[in-house]
Amino acid sequence: MKKLSVLLISALLLCTAIQEPSKANGFFAVQKARIEQNKIYKSTYNDIKNVIEQQNVYANKYDIKGLSNLYADDFVNSDGFNKDIYFKLIEETWKTYPDISYITEIKNIEFSDNYATVFVNETAFATSKEEIGEFTAIGELYSTSQCVYHLEKHGAKWLINSEKIIEETSTLKFGDARYTNIQLYAPKQIGAGKEYTTTLKVDAPADSVVIASISKENIIYPQTKSDDAFRKMPDDNILERFFTSNKDNVNEYAVASVGITRAENYTDDKIRVYMGGLAFIMTRINVIPENKYINFDEDSKKKE
Repeated sequence: MKKLSVLLISALLLCTAIQEPSKANGFFAVQKARIEQNKIYKSTYNDIKNVIEQQNVYANKYDIKGLSNLYADDFVNSDGFNKDIYFKLIEETWKTYPDISYITEIKNIEFSDNYATVFVNETAFATSKEEIGEFTAIGELYSTSQCVYHLEKHGAKWLINSEKIIEETSTLKFGDARYTNIQLYAPKQIGAGKEYTTTLKVDAPADSVVIASISKENIIYPQTKSDDAFRKMPDDNILERFFTSNKDNVNEYAVASVGITRAENYTDDKIRVYMGGLAFIMTRINVIPENKYINFDEDSKKKE
C-alpha cells in the first residue's frame, strides 16, 4: 500500500506539472530551497558537534595547545575564570591525575546565526597514589557533571566562549571506601545568603567505625580549604551540617571527608585501630547572586 501511495502521489505531481507549469516550477523551487537549507543546517550542526568531539579528543591526549585552540581568547566560565585561569586548572588536574580519561556525551545542540549552545554530560575517571607512612594507598577518582557550552562563530570557526556547569560531583576513594556507597546531598542551586543543609550518608561495613567531616568552600582561584574536625558518625551513619551561602557573588562546593576505621587484635591484650578506607566527596552549589538594584519598597507600593 505504501508503494502504491507513493506512485499515486508521483503521478498527481506529474499531472500538476503538465497542466500548470508555473505552479510546478514554484513547487520545485521551494523544495530546492528546503534542500539547500537542510544542507546548511546539517553542515553547521556538524561543525559545532566537531568542536565538542575534538575537545574530548584533545583532553584525552593531554594536548593543551590543541584544546586551547578550541576556546575564544575572551572565554570566561560561570565561576568567573578567564581562559588563563581555566587552563591553569586543567594543567594542574593533569599533573595530579596523569592517567585521567574523559567521556563527553552530547545531549542537545541549538544554534541560531553565529551563536550556539551545546548541552553535555561529562564523566572523568582517574587513579591516585598517595604515600601514607610506609604504605602506598591507591585511590580512584570518579567525577560527573552536566555542562552547557556556549559557542560563537569567529570567521569560519566555531569557538567556545563560555561554559556553565549545572551539576557536578567528584569522589576520590581509597582502600575500603572504594567499595562503600557514600552520598553527599546539597542543593544544586541557591540564593545568596540563604541557609541550607548538607547531608552525608555512608553505607559502612558493620564491623567498622566511621568518622567524617563536612565543610564548604567558595570556588575561587587559588582554592582555599576550610578546616573541619572529624567526628564520629551517628549510629545511623547520617551526618548533617547547616551552612549559609556566601554573598560574594561566587559559587560553592560542599565537601565531605570520610574515614573508615577498623580494629584488629594486635596481641592477646592489645587492639590496633587503623584507617581502612578514606574518601573525599565534593558537590557543586551554584549560588544566585543577590540583585542589589531591586527596590522592594516601590514594588510593594505598586501591588497595594
